[in-house]
Amino acid sequence: MKKTVFTGAGVAIVTPMCSDGSVDYEKLGELIEFQIRGGTDAIIICGTTGESSTLSHEEHTECIRFAVKKVAGRLPVIAGTGSNDTAYCVSLSNEAEQAGVDALLIVTPYYNKTTQSGLVRHYHYIADRVGLPIIIYNVPSRTGLNVKPETYKELAVHPRIAAVKEANGNISEIAQTAALCGDELTIYSGNDDQTIPILSLGGKGVISVLSNIMPAQVHQLCSMYFGGDLAGALALQLQLLPLMNALFLEVNPIPVKYAMRLMGLDAGECRMPLAPISEKNAALLQAEMRLAGLI
Repeated sequence: MKKTVFTGAGVAIVTPMCSDGSVDYEKLGELIEFQIRGGTDAIIICGTTGESSTLSHEEHTECIRFAVKKVAGRLPVIAGTGSNDTAYCVSLSNEAEQAGVDALLIVTPYYNKTTQSGLVRHYHYIADRVGLPIIIYNVPSRTGLNVKPETYKELAVHPRIAAVKEANGNISEIAQTAALCGDELTIYSGNDDQTIPILSLGGKGVISVLSNIMPAQVHQLCSMYFGGDLAGALALQLQLLPLMNALFLEVNPIPVKYAMRLMGLDAGECRMPLAPISEKNAALLQAEMRLAGLI
């Protein structure tokens, strides 16, 4: 049985930007403290929500170093170091390891993609060259590539391939992965709206977008479930569902950055090619935030 990287609610934290488009490290520090006060169980830096695809190499590594220093061991820091270039992924992962992160979040290759056997080669190659637990990130809607349950079984043989952030949306496949891999692969929900279904299949938590604005509630959702209050956890999941859905009215992180601005947690605009939220969707998101008591 492999050691679990974290249990509960990890935040896929945004990367705040200054008005000139540069990374706002002062605000990033404030957001990290907001998360820790809210009870978040892990910080995931430089993931999709963190706009990693538009960060330069220097910004990417500096965000990771900054997060590790700011968190100062109070909870796990997981760095997004995935790439569609296996060699670059190894290099970036090595830098993150040197910075002191606790684990690596590595998305499946995108655009060039690969075969299922190629995925095994890719992840085993990386895992042989790092000393940290790896969380595979499976998000076919962005990468055009889905990891099959049988492939997870092969991947989980490696001692450093510890978990998956599963965002393929297919509960039947996730159940099959759990059945095939057991304790050799921790499953985290990569979709807020599927947290309870995945926990019910043995999942250990969620890597959450909603946590950017409601860290205490997402932490509570997981805590209630693991504490045995299944009815309470389900009720909270359903209560939060409309807001979870509203945060994906447009491409993430466009809505969540807008929501943060409304709450006084201004993280700036998204970098291009992402555009400001439309007036229609802004109004819909505002309505859900009012119902949730956030504004």
